[in-house]
Amino acid sequence: MTVRRLSLAALVLILLAVGVLALFQRQIGTRVLERIADSQVGRDTVATLPDGLNVALCGTGSPMPDPTRAGPCSAVMVGGKVFLIDSGEGSARNLSRMGIPAGRIEAIFLTHFHSDHIDGLGPVLMQRWIGGTYTRPTPLFGPEGVEAVVDGFNAAYALDATYRSAHHGPALAPPSGRGATASTFSAVAAAGPAGLVVYRADGLVVTAFTVDHGPVHPSVGYRFDYAGRSAVFSGDTVASAHLTTMARGADLLIHEALQPSLLGAVERRLDERDLPHLAQIMRDIVNYHATPEQAADTAREAGVDALVLNHLVPPQPLDYGYAAFLGDARKHYDGPITVGEDGMLFSLPRGADTIVRKRLF
Repeated sequence: MTVRRLSLAALVLILLAVGVLALFQRQIGTRVLERIADSQVGRDTVATLPDGLNVALCGTGSPMPDPTRAGPCSAVMVGGKVFLIDSGEGSARNLSRMGIPAGRIEAIFLTHFHSDHIDGLGPVLMQRWIGGTYTRPTPLFGPEGVEAVVDGFNAAYALDATYRSAHHGPALAPPSGRGATASTFSAVAAAGPAGLVVYRADGLVVTAFTVDHGPVHPSVGYRFDYAGRSAVFSGDTVASAHLTTMARGADLLIHEALQPSLLGAVERRLDERDLPHLAQIMRDIVNYHATPEQAADTAREAGVDALVLNHLVPPQPLDYGYAAFLGDARKHYDGPITVGEDGMLFSLPRGADTIVRKRLF
């Protein structure tokens, strides 16, 4: 009898709670959204970062669908300024979720012009312009060909920009600040043994260097040096001697990775489902990406302190699968290896040799 009474009392309480939630749904929903706004609106993670190199992953995915990852995008934050490396689909939303204001973006560096590395540029450029009320376009760095990318995005968003200036007024949306301007550098010069310095200001040096993503030419990676700390971004590439040279002694190497043994499973399913053209694409992409083991070899040979994998192929929506994705990578490099996830932050403080890792969402 006591158990029955307790069960009945519990049922009554549950029904009352459900009734209260239904009766006050509007008020409760409003309060929840207000609390979210309190914690997120106007959030500025950049202002809280230590002096040094701070690297955030705003997109670790690839063209293959992954609900947990945006397209390729990394952010380097130095002295209150933000520098993006590539801008794949969804990167603008992730920057906002991470509390990295688009208005703080100083420049964007493109590694190459595959669609998945540039298809998030439109929202990023628009939000940077409005968020910072800029009177000059965003500098967009890249090798030869970046002019065509800039011209295309500027043309595609030209009408949108006029609407925003008309709606918000030229003080908030200055017409002269919309879009991007191309800052083109020579891929031939970047192929030199020491790469090519493409940006230098306030103690930050950015060096571009060529990598092997053939038949995609030109393709480059970037090295960021500041306050005695360094981070290297591979871009898309197979194992590359030039990348190894340019990464030598770096604190952090952010390297793309494709695991052929897992991609083979995707290929077989496509063949079984009579989609041979898509299966052939799976076979083709293996020959211009590096495996996790090859990325680990590069990290070991270059003597970097830590390796982070991004541009993950195939998708990795569950961390339980990371061991399979890494394969034998940990046998090739005894330093820390991180399978990159959107929202990760790696801080390399000035005057230290530590790497502090945290999550921004």
